[in-house]
Amino acid sequence: MERKPGSTSKPQFLMVTPDHYRISYVINPWMEGNINRTALEKAQNQWENLYKIVSGFADVQLMDGRDGLPDMVFTANAGLVIENRVLLARFYHPERRGEEELFSEWFESNGFKVAQIPEGIFFEGAGDALLDCDGRWLWAGYGLRSSLESHPYIAETFNIETLSLRLTDKRFYHLDTCFCPLPKGYLMYIPSAFDAPSNRLIEERIAPDKRIVLDEVEAPAFSANAVAIGETIIMNHCFPSLRQKLARAGFSVVETCMSEFMKAGGSAKCLTIRLDEKAIENREEISTVTSRTVKVTGQLIDSGLMTEMLDIIVNGGGSFRIDELKPGYKKNEVSTAKIEVIAPRDEVLNRLIQKLVRQGATLSGIENGDAILAAVKADGVAPEHFATTTIYPTDIMVNGEWLRVENQRMDGVIVLNNGSAKCSLIRDLKKGDMVVTGGLGVKVSTLSDKSDSGEKFSFMGSGVSSERKVEIAIDRVAWEMGRIKERAGKLVV
Repeated sequence: MERKPGSTSKPQFLMVTPDHYRISYVINPWMEGNINRTALEKAQNQWENLYKIVSGFADVQLMDGRDGLPDMVFTANAGLVIENRVLLARFYHPERRGEEELFSEWFESNGFKVAQIPEGIFFEGAGDALLDCDGRWLWAGYGLRSSLESHPYIAETFNIETLSLRLTDKRFYHLDTCFCPLPKGYLMYIPSAFDAPSNRLIEERIAPDKRIVLDEVEAPAFSANAVAIGETIIMNHCFPSLRQKLARAGFSVVETCMSEFMKAGGSAKCLTIRLDEKAIENREEISTVTSRTVKVTGQLIDSGLMTEMLDIIVNGGGSFRIDELKPGYKKNEVSTAKIEVIAPRDEVLNRLIQKLVRQGATLSGIENGDAILAAVKADGVAPEHFATTTIYPTDIMVNGEWLRVENQRMDGVIVLNNGSAKCSLIRDLKKGDMVVTGGLGVKVSTLSDKSDSGEKFSFMGSGVSSERKVEIAIDRVAWEMGRIKERAGKLVV
């Protein structure tokens, strides 16, 4: 008879038997070159060893795998389970979607309350959603498998604060391959797997002495893909330096070889799912995911502008939904589109809106309003999220009316003074100047009449403009400087 969730005081896990495990397709970098190269008997022995180790600390329920679903053994992706409720997975790759119904049936038959995210939004379960070990909040990954749009549904389903982390390294396609929350507030993770805003968020929540950083040698060993049960951590391999760090924090390590499963991009954590995690009481549903709609008009398709804008959104850490698209059907007819820009936090959304405005987008409908101004606090220092100008004519909205910006130039800021708006270099700013920030109330005319000559965005590819990836580079350098400072290191400029 199956034991119902909550009927024992020991930790509870679910594992899927490996009888049908093999690599028969490629959906992550680890699988490349490994099709039909797994040794089933060896994989079964490795799985059995993991099962025995976990069973020494917890009760483990088993579910039979299914022929034709070789990745079903990676049980962590079945869904997210907190307090007898499960939010089922919606897999990104068609090869795994057959697992969804089977896991749904298992959870329902074992007494769990089952919820599911709407179709078209991807969510890959506990592989991309990890509860803080004290139950204070939930870390949620996106960018490679799970959709950013899934995070508000997670927050609502479990009534828990959900923190969005963007994955940027294709090797670490799920959050649990590079991020392992540990008891007592510790975190074992790979900083290089995340973008700069995500690293800042991690550092805001986790104290420096609680962060256990994995380097480029430890990362490929799937050390972060570990099963933490109390003060015991079960992982594929633990380098001596990492073992020392964990020992100083009060943890003991149990190693068990997972080499056959690593060929498919998974290890110990991927093969298990916790069934009895709990979050703190009196918590609040919070998701910082935010959105804003922009409108763009012009030669969107033949100039490649539409593709360029969508790339800006995705590469900048956001997501999008095209709410309206009216294409021009003839060569000289303009197209119009309304795009909902979705971002994990306000700071990311503001940055994306700025970039889109520089490409000619305007905020749509009731969201348009007067430009937001911020005062310069020191000579030559622009306020945060200042709007950067391009060579194209720009207007800002002041008191409900559009005002043309004078002295238009590349890579300037917009200063409003005595009813006039002018471009200025950052070095020329004076304390007290009022500078336009964000994208609200800013309109750029992109001179669509030049699109036929191929010159429409030629300045962006010249290699001279400081707009090209400068913000990304600055973010990364600033974060690295912070890391060096934390380690009491020295900087030479």
